[in-house]
Amino acid sequence: MNIGEIAKRAGVSRSTVSYALSGKRPVSTATAQRINDVIAELGYRPNASARALAEGRTRTLSLVIPPASRRLTDVQLGFVASVVEAAATHDLDVLLSPSGGDHDRSFERVVTGRRVDGVILMEILLDDPRVARLEQEALPFVTIGHVERPGAAPWVDVDYAELITRCVHHLADLGHRDVVLINRSDELVAAGYGPALRSSTGFLAAAEQRGLTAHTVCCADEPAAGLACFQEIRRRWPDVTAAVTINEAALPGLQRALRQAGLDVPGDFSITGVIASRLAEAFHPPLTAADVPAEEMARLAVDLLVERIANPDAPHRHALLRPVISLRSSTGARHR
Repeated sequence: MNIGEIAKRAGVSRSTVSYALSGKRPVSTATAQRINDVIAELGYRPNASARALAEGRTRTLSLVIPPASRRLTDVQLGFVASVVEAAATHDLDVLLSPSGGDHDRSFERVVTGRRVDGVILMEILLDDPRVARLEQEALPFVTIGHVERPGAAPWVDVDYAELITRCVHHLADLGHRDVVLINRSDELVAAGYGPALRSSTGFLAAAEQRGLTAHTVCCADEPAAGLACFQEIRRRWPDVTAAVTINEAALPGLQRALRQAGLDVPGDFSITGVIASRLAEAFHPPLTAADVPAEEMARLAVDLLVERIANPDAPHRHALLRPVISLRSSTGARHR
């Protein structure tokens, strides 16, 4: 079944059917109803490629993810799933494209190949060459995270500095005087990964404000690293009684390390941070944390990109989210 058959049965021209389907030109209510009745009767579904060609669009977004060789964390996977789901509400497909490492050519194909209508970038560095590259092209894009000096694109981010600051104040209010930040990996910090650097800045500033003894450590995104990291903390700074973290992948290792050290949480040691709610709830005991709103961030990113595609000259919008800290069971008063 094609447009020609629909036009014949509805008693209209092919162009009228095309206008009714695409909305490019107005069609009378009576005519549109007659066409819709024929479509319903025949069970017609327009070919996606033909519709995209008629609209001058691909109806596909690119989600640029970390290199395929690096296992995505739970939060990152949550972003991917949520972006795909949010795009589906706009009848859009999502093309996953890795970047970084050996994947520069893949990213360049996304930028220059015109296979997508817009791009969503994840895992943003403070000085991110991918953002600079996209700014050179007339291709709409949105970032999840933001560069140090945001310019020509909308973005969505979590206010890591503010949230980590709240975590430190929470621990200080409970009487903790020696605290540590368990950050992301050395490689991400050295590369200028935004959340890692902003978390460190917020942590150290808040600790100084409250007169705390503060330490920071980097930890790879894996359970084994979490175990080794906590053992190092205990060896180097035995007076530390509380930790703040943004490293959700290391949490299972931290859990094992606490158990092996015979430390009760929160009786002997408190832990908090900025973590996805599902992982916070899975911790034992459940983790006091600012819950990363992955679904909301993905929905906002897709909505902002759809707006940008429809109106490239619209003012740039952004969203800096500050979720509340959910008080669970992993933080308590200092007892030593």
